[in-house]
Amino acid sequence: MSISLEVYEEKYKQQLEEYLLSDEQLYYTSTPLDALEKCLTEEDRHPIVILNDGMVAGFFVLHGWEGVKAYSDNKEAILMRAYSIQHSFQGQGIGRESMEQLIPFVKKHFPAKKEVILAVNVKNTRAQYVYQKAGFADTGRRVMGPKGEQIILSRKV
Repeated sequence: MSISLEVYEEKYKQQLEEYLLSDEQLYYTSTPLDALEKCLTEEDRHPIVILNDGMVAGFFVLHGWEGVKAYSDNKEAILMRAYSIQHSFQGQGIGRESMEQLIPFVKKHFPAKKEVILAVNVKNTRAQYVYQKAGFADTGRRVMGPKGEQIILSRKV
């Protein structure tokens, strides 16, 4: 198993069209295609694919200040949003490995950023566990999202 994070390229679009999420995942996150649509119209959103041996296993967006400001006043932060691992790839350690690669990836591609933040639904305990195992800490901040209260997590870069 070879996991890597890559900036989205058009060559991955067909795989994203076939990307499947469980009903539980769809409750908490958007599909990669929906998130990608927003990336095409907002230059501050950066789509990232998680590859497993060259196949798209996951997806997320790194969103600059326009996304961050709803959750933090740190202009040196970047927001991770729309994170998912495709249903058929779950339980293989891909989420854990992608989280281990996140900080080096941000350092390389967004060198001015000093913090990664994210919002996770209070009911999404599975995702909270993954993020906290990866070194994200609860900031104590809470915001209301479209599906309820969100916990704001942070990790220094």
